[in-house]
Amino acid sequence: MAPLNLLVGFGLSLVIAALAYQRGSLAFSGAVGAVIVGTTIFAGGGWTWGLLLVAFFVTSSALSHYRARAKEPLSEKFQKGHRRDMAQVLANGGWGALLAFSFAYAPQPILFIAFAGAIATVNADTWATELGVLSKSLPRLVTNGRMVPVGTSGGVTLLGTLVAFGGASLIGVLAFFANLFSPISNFLVVPIAAVAGLLGSLFDSLLGATAQAIYYCDYDQQETEAARHRCGRDTRLVRGWRWLDNDGVNFLASVFGSGLAAIMYRLAQGL
Repeated sequence: MAPLNLLVGFGLSLVIAALAYQRGSLAFSGAVGAVIVGTTIFAGGGWTWGLLLVAFFVTSSALSHYRARAKEPLSEKFQKGHRRDMAQVLANGGWGALLAFSFAYAPQPILFIAFAGAIATVNADTWATELGVLSKSLPRLVTNGRMVPVGTSGGVTLLGTLVAFGGASLIGVLAFFANLFSPISNFLVVPIAAVAGLLGSLFDSLLGATAQAIYYCDYDQQETEAARHRCGRDTRLVRGWRWLDNDGVNFLASVFGSGLAAIMYRLAQGL
């Protein structure tokens, strides 16, 4: 890793994390996590990699505050609020940081493609979550198409799917233009990131509908992602694996989107 990239990455990450903490987008632990992830990605891949991370963080933070009052009633269903903690930051950016670390010692184009796929996935999923819940139509389970209440894990809407594709495409476009004059420049990153990000977000929904731990609060008679409901009472597991929470689902989805992008790149190179 270049010492200059390390210093610049740390400085920029520290400033962005501090501003996000001040605005309420990050908890203190989340700010620490953002500095770790941001520094690693910038140090390992340079500003082209860092740009994708910043784009994800800025847009996802902005959307989390968009029509916040309208989304407030749904907070009972979610494990955590809009202030991201360390676990959430690592779930969304941890795999990307590992790829950037690998790129520092083995600068292969496929690693950047995989990174773009990972960030496209978490960006697509965040856009779909923040905007999809505002859809006028009820979501349907990704597994069987059954209508479910708004905010149900594994539920998808047309609006959410469209904005997920938009969020993934944004990362692909930025990835291309950021490397326009680089030896690893390749327009394939645009469609690859768009498709991998969309499918990665749908994989996230699939895990949410089948494997993610979902609990039920008998007192409030509500399903929730949290083992302890916001009313202060313990809940009971009704489906999924107790060890797999929303953070775990997000991490696995980012790995899936990353791997999918790498596979598509290899296949395209063989054509």
